[in-house]
Amino acid sequence: MTDTQPAPGTVRRIDVPESGELAQLAAVFDDLQYVLQCCEHLVTALGGPESGPVRVAADPALVEALWTGAVIGYVRCFSGRTKTLTKDDLSTLELEGDVTGFHDMMSTLRDHYASRHVNPRESYEIGVAQSNDGAPRGVAVVSTPRPQVDETTVRLLGRVAYRLSGLVDARMTKAQNDVLGVAHAMTAGQLAALPIVHLSDSGDAAGETTDTDG
Repeated sequence: MTDTQPAPGTVRRIDVPESGELAQLAAVFDDLQYVLQCCEHLVTALGGPESGPVRVAADPALVEALWTGAVIGYVRCFSGRTKTLTKDDLSTLELEGDVTGFHDMMSTLRDHYASRHVNPRESYEIGVAQSNDGAPRGVAVVSTPRPQVDETTVRLLGRVAYRLSGLVDARMTKAQNDVLGVAHAMTAGQLAALPIVHLSDSGDAAGETTDTDG
């Protein structure tokens, strides 16, 4: 006789409004952790190693990549589609300074760094080189570098992302309990009818569970 009972620890996908909210919170939390990682690497990169009395300049390509990722990840957390986080949440963070103004600046920067049409690194002008008699002798392509992000701005974004992570983490705890409450209200047969989520042995699809049964 074949045992058709699911093994202990089987995970089944539950599709209810409460689980949808939890999934959105988890995605935002992951984005905030990514922003924090980018900020940590940026602080190191902008500090730069010392070579004798001179500090080596940061790799501009690395700085741009990290800062672009941080800005895009941060603004994505405030998606108007999911409304998981809103600007009203910023007032609960108890941070000094104009946090809302800083948030608005991040939104503007996101449009700048993610632009499909404008180079975020430099602006260009075209000039004509003249000889002493005034005749044109050539064409000059003149580039003006845009300012690189500074360490103070990076640290402020890190502080905002850190406080928001705590806010989202608390909401995730409540959302997990809400999902568990829905599951407890279902019969064993209803639970068994839910599709199984296959977790890889390598932990690539590892998740977090909440158990209130001790």
